[in-house]
Amino acid sequence: MSATQDEKLDSKSLEEALDPFDSPEDKKLVWKIDLRLIPILTLLYLMSFLDRTNIGNAKLLGLTTDLHVAAPQYNTALALYFVAYVLFEVPANIILKRFDPQIWLPTLTLVWGIVSICQGLVKNQAGLFGIRVLLGITEAGLFPGVIYLFSVYYRRHERSWRVAIFFGGAALAGAFGGILAFGIGKMDGVGGRKGWEWIFILEGIITVTVSLLAYFVVPTWPQRATFLTETERARLLARLKFDSDSAREEKFEWFFVFQAFTDHLVWAYALLFHGFAFVLYSLSLFLPTIIAGLGFSSWQAQLLTVPPNTLASLTIWFTVWVSSRNNVRAPFIIGAAFVAIIGYIVLLSGRTPGAQYVGVHLAAAGVYTGNALLLRDSWPGENVSGQTKRAVAVAMQITIGDIGAIAGVLIYRPQFSSHGFRKPHIIAIGYLVFAAAVATYLWVSMSRENKRRNLLIIDHGEKGNLDVTEDEVQQQRLGDRSVFYRYVI
Repeated sequence: MSATQDEKLDSKSLEEALDPFDSPEDKKLVWKIDLRLIPILTLLYLMSFLDRTNIGNAKLLGLTTDLHVAAPQYNTALALYFVAYVLFEVPANIILKRFDPQIWLPTLTLVWGIVSICQGLVKNQAGLFGIRVLLGITEAGLFPGVIYLFSVYYRRHERSWRVAIFFGGAALAGAFGGILAFGIGKMDGVGGRKGWEWIFILEGIITVTVSLLAYFVVPTWPQRATFLTETERARLLARLKFDSDSAREEKFEWFFVFQAFTDHLVWAYALLFHGFAFVLYSLSLFLPTIIAGLGFSSWQAQLLTVPPNTLASLTIWFTVWVSSRNNVRAPFIIGAAFVAIIGYIVLLSGRTPGAQYVGVHLAAAGVYTGNALLLRDSWPGENVSGQTKRAVAVAMQITIGDIGAIAGVLIYRPQFSSHGFRKPHIIAIGYLVFAAAVATYLWVSMSRENKRRNLLIIDHGEKGNLDVTEDEVQQQRLGDRSVFYRYVI
């Protein structure tokens, strides 16, 4: 093989050529894990997203009027959720690491289900503020907890499609939320309660019911997983050890924390999510209001949230499948951002409600798909080696990203709705352009580094002939800076 041919041998083909864990038995094992993890965890995330965003549906049915919540205070209530969410994500994952996902994740679901029910019992603005904070606290641990659980059951290249299915629950929540809100809204007056109160109460009861089921389905750590045989558990741990450091114990050192904070790629991951989180949460929380602002009545707006959210789910699954098949992510993230930008432009420039509604579909498809691509195990989850450094990198991504969510719900202020949220939509376009630019930076930087490392290995011969052995790489604590490490682009 010539040097030119060697240069074309990318990390994926190298991995496939040397992979001893891609046998029919391994595929059977992964399928068994899929059946146990994906359905229940996707259902939990669907309920989580439904319970955090159904306030948008409740608003159309008179929540702010009945509670005497002024327009700016409604945005404050939305922002308080994300403040609590950001503050408690990392502590929640520390608890998960110390205890058992089989107990922790269903318990989180049970508690936030109860909190969601209590949203339907609030009587004033202070109550709404307090309950949104509690909802943020109790939901904070689910997403990072599930992502961590995926990391101890799947290898890096196996997680992407699974996490995409899981994240698709967010878009499905918007579709189900619209249908449920339409039906539940007709209960206005039943039991002396408003329709918006019943939205919180009944959807919270559904969440509590799902949490009780989850206690019997969500698995524990793979070392003790009873749904696997002893042989399967050993095989699973061997697969993880071959793929990354997930099965290796690593002692905490501040050195790895410093590595994360001084890595330009880690900051880029965080800024990328910041850009996409702005549009994700502003769109999901204000979608019913945006559609109603096009000239549709409140009951029509509830139902009209279903098609764009359904399209978003289908787009997520198709795009991530194609992305996974090609082992490429960055171009699809950039493409999703531009689809969303086109959607917002159509929404702003359309001369009829029908044309603007088409823009809503494009915006939803692009926004949800972009988030699914960058969050499918989170990009730093795949590209940062070293458990402590990876934990810090993921925490930075989520924290800085969710600050974008806070900005989004504060900028989409009701006083801008008289002009169809024109100014917030323009700002959303700016955030998407920023996200596309950051994704391009990551794409170029990691491609150059992978190529540099490939050439370095070619210059020095095969891995076994290099001066630096794998043991020495670990001793020097190079992690993802090792010449043998390849970034997933």
